[in-house]
Amino acid sequence: MKSNFIPVVTLAALMTLSPLAQASTTAAGRYDANIQASVIQKLAKDKDFKNVQSTVEDGIITLTGSVDSYKDKLDAEKQVRKADKAKGVRNLIEVAGPSVSDAQLQKKLAEKLAYDRAGYNDVAFNAITVNVNNGVVTLGGAAADYPAYNSAISLAENTKGVKEVVNNIRVLPLMDDGLRFRLYRSIYGNNVLSKYLLDPQRPIRIIVDHGSVGLYGQVDSQLDKTVAEMRARQVLGAFNVENHLTLPNQAAVELR
Repeated sequence: MKSNFIPVVTLAALMTLSPLAQASTTAAGRYDANIQASVIQKLAKDKDFKNVQSTVEDGIITLTGSVDSYKDKLDAEKQVRKADKAKGVRNLIEVAGPSVSDAQLQKKLAEKLAYDRAGYNDVAFNAITVNVNNGVVTLGGAAADYPAYNSAISLAENTKGVKEVVNNIRVLPLMDDGLRFRLYRSIYGNNVLSKYLLDPQRPIRIIVDHGSVGLYGQVDSQLDKTVAEMRARQVLGAFNVENHLTLPNQAAVELR
């Protein structure tokens, strides 16, 4: 009796659950037509999305087609997420845009990042790295604050030829701000090193993470490199000073 009773109960449970699961699917999809109409309307407002198509199933919006830039791809997703009752977005849009080699894209982005935020107080405290592989840009290194962090990401997203952006930048702790400015005054206030203030990209980058100091960038001579390290070691609160400054014709050391 017992062995015959269990399958009957199991079958009864399945028969009970099946309509519930079916009702759940039906409930999720009953707004699909309205969502689709809203998505079409939102995409039609921007000419950059003229080659973007959409479908909706069970409240999930799928975007396909092509756009000219990675930023356009992100903007299209951002727009359709505002559709009422939408449960999510699957972004399968391809970035068509201009064809740019990885080497060209790497060079262009490195130059832009070097001069990014020129004129702001945080320039000397940022060391953003960039690598490009098949149009996919990976940003790394460190930023002293969120304005610099967001600026670097925006710069990459808006560059023609970029297919995707992977963001691995870390934001350094605010607790080190006092030490950062003491190091800045000690290094750039030196007669030998003050010449680097003439270049808005400030080749000597001062990276501080919980009191640990790293110097990055390129200087003109071994003397400049040595003096920069000496000046950093003299600053109260600085420890474990690592000198990654390079000389002309030497490969730059990237901050990980």
